[in-house]
Amino acid sequence: MVTADRPLRIALLSYRSKPHCGGQGVYVRHLSRELDALGHRVEVFSGQPYPDLDQGPRLTELPSLDLYREPDPFRTPRWGEYRDWADVLETVMMWGGAFPEPLTFSIRARRALAARAGDFDVVHDNQGLGYGMLGVRRLGLPLVTSIHHPISVDKRIDLASLGRLDRLSRRRWYGFVRMQARVARRVARQGPLITVSASAKQDICRDFLVPADRVHVVPLGVDTRKFRPRQDARVPGRIIAVASADSAIKGVATLLHAVGKLVTDRDAHLVIVGKPSPATEKLATELCLADRVRFTHGLDDEAFSALLASAEMAVVPSLYEGFSLPAVEHMASGTPLVASRSGALPEVTGEAAALVTPGDSEELAAVLRRLHDSPAERAALAERALRRVGERFAWPAVARATVAQYREALYLKFMGRRDGAGTPC
Repeated sequence: MVTADRPLRIALLSYRSKPHCGGQGVYVRHLSRELDALGHRVEVFSGQPYPDLDQGPRLTELPSLDLYREPDPFRTPRWGEYRDWADVLETVMMWGGAFPEPLTFSIRARRALAARAGDFDVVHDNQGLGYGMLGVRRLGLPLVTSIHHPISVDKRIDLASLGRLDRLSRRRWYGFVRMQARVARRVARQGPLITVSASAKQDICRDFLVPADRVHVVPLGVDTRKFRPRQDARVPGRIIAVASADSAIKGVATLLHAVGKLVTDRDAHLVIVGKPSPATEKLATELCLADRVRFTHGLDDEAFSALLASAEMAVVPSLYEGFSLPAVEHMASGTPLVASRSGALPEVTGEAAALVTPGDSEELAAVLRRLHDSPAERAALAERALRRVGERFAWPAVARATVAQYREALYLKFMGRRDGAGTPC
């Protein structure tokens, strides 16, 4: 049995780990770094896009066919690209309108772990919840699972925004959610589940039918070495937003409508970090915002963090967030934040943000107008945000709390063996 003070050998799994825009890659990078700083050995197993890791943790690439890569998403691979049946399954599922990556990554990850089961003490699955994870226990490895929030919430909001015909095809895309719910219930009987907020925990227990005592809240952190106020003056009238995916749940349409109202009588402009969909580009054109809205993506760490700190206001207009790393990054940058009163956002921001009704562009425009006209209120929000980040959101604390869940999983494995039970409840 691994003793309470012995460093752990950790396999951290992430089916995709986009480095800067999207929570999974950010989580993997910072958690792996802080686990390494605590003296543990961390090996990250990831599909494309691969994460940017700091010095210390090791990256093992588990390549998929990368069917959604830019500039040719939903491509059909050449015959020479197929390596095994998991690749064939990935393509066939994509052809059928499904999203295969959580399932096919879990198959590849289990195969890789089976060949090296003796190299690890614990496996940590980050948001994958593919059927392959059900085989990890049979390898003799305890499993800890992170669910940042259940995608069932995204599914409900996204489907509600679509017409009847579009809903039919989008339901096929979200077919993996049923798998994730089944896997969550099974793995919760074997080891801890981690989520990032009390709000996300409530949603997981409701939608995935997981007992509340199996879900543990470990908030996310922010790297204050990078996300911090700068000495450079902020750009007058600049509003910043980060959209990890251009879907209905992120509220980009609401934000564009609000900015369209704002710029009729205020000198303001919007920068969105993210790649817009054709529908979003069309909406910006219809609102005559071509010279007031700019989209950017692919920024490195320094450019991204400097951009967040250059704005006079930041907005998280999401209809739902299980946590929202961008919200904390805006706060750490000292940028006055406006956020939707939805999901975990009120829990994360506390009194350090101006909260608005999700989906209400009139209210959002009114709050942006008020903050635009009030440097004093912006300064007060920024001060509260920096204080809250310093008190609550630090990656070393996240790593220590996560290690406690690893040791809980090891204890459950030990108790199961001692009692002669294969799967402790």
